[in-house]
Amino acid sequence: MKNILIASTSTIHGSSYLEYILDDLATFFKDTEEILFIPYARPGGIFYDDYTKTAQKAFSKINVRVKGIHTFENPIEAIRNAKGIFTGGGNTFILINMLYKNNLVEVLREVVNNGTHYLGTSAGSNICGLTIRTTNDMPIIYPPSFDALKLVPFNINPHYLDPDINSKHMGETRETRIKEFHNFNTQPVIGLREGSWLHVKNDSILLKGKLSARVFEVEKAPYEVESGTELNGLK
Repeated sequence: MKNILIASTSTIHGSSYLEYILDDLATFFKDTEEILFIPYARPGGIFYDDYTKTAQKAFSKINVRVKGIHTFENPIEAIRNAKGIFTGGGNTFILINMLYKNNLVEVLREVVNNGTHYLGTSAGSNICGLTIRTTNDMPIIYPPSFDALKLVPFNINPHYLDPDINSKHMGETRETRIKEFHNFNTQPVIGLREGSWLHVKNDSILLKGKLSARVFEVEKAPYEVESGTELNGLK
């Protein structure tokens, strides 16, 4: 029984780390005393220990302990034994590369599909989709594959930004990039705005947060879906 939170970001403007979603996390992890943190995405090149401390500071507010996967001798067993898992944001290419390097992709998919509660933010959300090809990150490393965990039947674009009508920038918008993606790929893409997340429970995929999301499907005009919308019909 899948139970997953796929969040666009860990931090929204004016709030501390995970603060905007903390009430939902308290409910989500209410039966979990300790979660396994996957810090591989390393935002800004931060060290794993420092990143884990940041996660621990947030989760201590809801009385949940955090232990970094890098502290385990056997990361595969760490994932198999975890009661809850959190994968933080950073660079998606680094993250997926480390998961493949440590042979963790299949076991992570397996345990989450079998019911281990999973939280992803940013890069940790990107890997929940079919591939990581709609990440916003620079490909600073070349992973063995762009295939992701395939926990939902679409791709995700966290931190989705709408065009700024007052901007004089003449480059491509986020929407333009996703349309370019659809020239070569067929899976839908969900543009998740900051402060929005998906709650995946069994076959339900529910948009949550205060903002709408933008949905991109091949050969269709992009459209908005409001918070509270079920997205399990996308494929």
